[in-house]
Amino acid sequence: MNGVTTTLTIDCGGGGIKGSVLDEGGNMRAQPLRVPTPYPLPPDLFVKTLLELGSRLPVADRVTVGMPGMIRHGVVIATPHYVTRSGPRTKVDPDLVTAWHGFDARSAISSAFGLPALVLNDAQVHGAGVVAGTGCELMLTLGTGLGWALFDGGTLAQHLEMSQAPVRWGMSYDTYIGEHERRRLGDAFWSRRVRNVVEGLRPVVLWDRLYLGGGNARLITATQVARMGDDVVVVPNDAGIIGGARAWTFRS
Repeated sequence: MNGVTTTLTIDCGGGGIKGSVLDEGGNMRAQPLRVPTPYPLPPDLFVKTLLELGSRLPVADRVTVGMPGMIRHGVVIATPHYVTRSGPRTKVDPDLVTAWHGFDARSAISSAFGLPALVLNDAQVHGAGVVAGTGCELMLTLGTGLGWALFDGGTLAQHLEMSQAPVRWGMSYDTYIGEHERRRLGDAFWSRRVRNVVEGLRPVVLWDRLYLGGGNARLITATQVARMGDDVVVVPNDAGIIGGARAWTFRS
């Protein structure tokens, strides 16, 4: 492709899966396409869904996939939504838990596309699209649940599933500031919750910069954003796709 390496990037969420093709600078070569996340979603249907989405986009040289959950070296250790019968907050299917645990997503996706593949937690891909590469930088994504990725001097740190940690009333961060609670509370009260979470995490991480992304970050009220301080920045949701090209530079 005229010496330019292009990357098919697919951002997989609890409610939707979207993708585009990027050049080396992270510029989109096609309008992003989105399809609903199908449920129930065993690994083979997941790969098939990505392949069908990719077939509708320009040919690329490599593939980056960001998906929710604990992903280590391209292998799924656990994923929160794709093990449910009908989508987020529905009953967990034990057979899906077994099917996803230890699933080598990178190898399966690489084989299906016939291309080199990189599979990371979706917040890690999102963060790759926005971090400056200096100091301690934390990426939080707000959508169906909470995504988390930490960068130190431009180096991607080991992933922690902070979304599953308990926060209050027996709720995890995933549910406490996830989409279901946002709809129940309304944007104003939900935004206050987000700020409380940020202030609670501040002494734990002591970041130099915190980025808030994901589809719901834009819904945080301006008042609450201003109260979080100058070291907190709201970034566009398309970083979840744009980071797909740059994510290759964060490989260990």
